[in-house]
Amino acid sequence: MDPVYIHLRERACQIVSACPRPAFYVDCADACAWSRNFYATDPVVGRVRRFVTTRLNDDFGHGLRHATKVSLDAGALVVAETNRAHRRNAGLSAAVRHAQCAGLLHDIERERPDHARAGAVFAQHLLKQFPLPSAAVDDICSAIGNHEAFKEMVEPPTEAAGLIDACLYDADKFRWGPDNFTDTIWDMLAFERVPPAVFVRHYPRGMDSLQRIRGTFRSATGRRYGPEFIDIGIEIGWRLYDVILDEFAPVL
Repeated sequence: MDPVYIHLRERACQIVSACPRPAFYVDCADACAWSRNFYATDPVVGRVRRFVTTRLNDDFGHGLRHATKVSLDAGALVVAETNRAHRRNAGLSAAVRHAQCAGLLHDIERERPDHARAGAVFAQHLLKQFPLPSAAVDDICSAIGNHEAFKEMVEPPTEAAGLIDACLYDADKFRWGPDNFTDTIWDMLAFERVPPAVFVRHYPRGMDSLQRIRGTFRSATGRRYGPEFIDIGIEIGWRLYDVILDEFAPVL
């Protein structure tokens, strides 16, 4: 990684550490704990996790660390949505399982064009080997195919698929907050070997994308808490931009 990016990442992490924790993790702490426990103990999720561990890398900033966070938050969103609708029942475990499997696999084809659709096709073949009902596989793959922002969405085939779709999308877009500045952009820049001067030139346009994502959350819980993730990310981003202009202009 370019030394400029190493120093910028350090400064970004300092800025992030001073920011408030998103309210989702406080208000939905029980749902987050439920999801973490399920992720650690469910045998199907464990099997998918072992598979993706050998396949995902951080070339595009969307490796196992990213997939794990998305899976945990997608599961927590399912629990929160189910609690909100007063529908907590025996189907909750299955819904969380499917959301977490989708989270682990959603970027499995990240390096391919139209990676969401390509990932859905890959997951359709892969998950036939797992102890999952065919309808569940279809729901998981529907969510994977629909997880990319600013792309035309295919209507989920069932209500269950719609829940997984919304929770996967929202959990993935939570990462556009603080995580974007601690991990994602630096891994992407390092892999693509973008010169720092080019990065800075395109920086304001990237910040515009953050603002655009703010109104795209799909679940009720995501619409309530997702904008705060983005607002925190925007604050971090502009504070970092000031650092770039003030401290790094001579080397750009």
